[in-house]
Amino acid sequence: MKKLLSILLACAVLTGMVLSLAACGDSKSKIKINPDKEKYVIGICQLVQHPALDAATQGFRDALTKALAEAGREVEFLEQNAQGDSTTVTTIINTFVSNDVDLIMANATASLQTAYNATETIPILGTSITEYGVALGIENFNGTVGGNVSGTSDLAPLEEQAQMMIDTLGIEKGHKVGLLYCSAEPNSQYQVDVVKAYLEAKGITAKNFSFSDANDLSIVTENAAKECRAIYVPTDNTVASNTTTINNICSQRGTPVFAGEEGICTGCGYATLSISYYNIGQKTGEMAADVLLGRKSISEMPIEYDAAPVKKYNEEICNALDIDVEILKKEGYVKIGAAE
Repeated sequence: MKKLLSILLACAVLTGMVLSLAACGDSKSKIKINPDKEKYVIGICQLVQHPALDAATQGFRDALTKALAEAGREVEFLEQNAQGDSTTVTTIINTFVSNDVDLIMANATASLQTAYNATETIPILGTSITEYGVALGIENFNGTVGGNVSGTSDLAPLEEQAQMMIDTLGIEKGHKVGLLYCSAEPNSQYQVDVVKAYLEAKGITAKNFSFSDANDLSIVTENAAKECRAIYVPTDNTVASNTTTINNICSQRGTPVFAGEEGICTGCGYATLSISYYNIGQKTGEMAADVLLGRKSISEMPIEYDAAPVKKYNEEICNALDIDVEILKKEGYVKIGAAE
């Protein structure tokens, strides 16, 4: 009996070692891809509803539907919006995993982080993510996440944005610029850090005005508008959902806001250097088709970017602030809403 128990114990240990080694194997072998399916089911988790994220989702749907139709395939979208609630994001992603969808499109950082932690087998494509290394805690990020994750970034040239704000407003040494952002969004912190370093290298005072959620946005914005010559806001989901509040406060103070993207600029900014969220959504849809049809390995796909951000201005806010739009036009700015 003792000898039998020893044999069984040894077998159990050996089995555990084999399973452990298998778990450490090539992550590509874990990813479930069926390039022969006639119909694919795609889970879309969008963090919150605002124009930028809406445009990215629409671009994704349009591009993937077209690409799969050209390949003679069908697609069903399970589209969910978490309305900015992290618990709802978790519920949505877990439902997608339980339903064993063919691919998850994670729109915004919180959606990507949750999906990344929820599955290693279902392909995940992010969009509207500023910096994947920051979002996923990857040190020395080289542009490719690996495993079952890739996607597109909404990162715009941050230093160029800062210089545009300086040039259009005549900001000089001694002026103070407020950096308004949600502290709960790590990619907002990343953008602010880059812009702050650039401004301070120019001798301009840059002060962080962070808020934890929409509840303290008003008082923080009021303080920033009162203290500063201008305000910079990055691509930030909480800001994007509350542009009316920011505009009401800053317009009363006559404080100009330079926005990180067009949707925010439409609501509260005088100008922006903005990528197209529809374009990055389209690119994400094209990537999804390549993954689903087995044309490319998601583990080897580098993060993609919008190669052509555009200078834009908000005519109504410029006029209210007495900013000469004719000068902006000469510098290559395009009116928001105008055909490009």
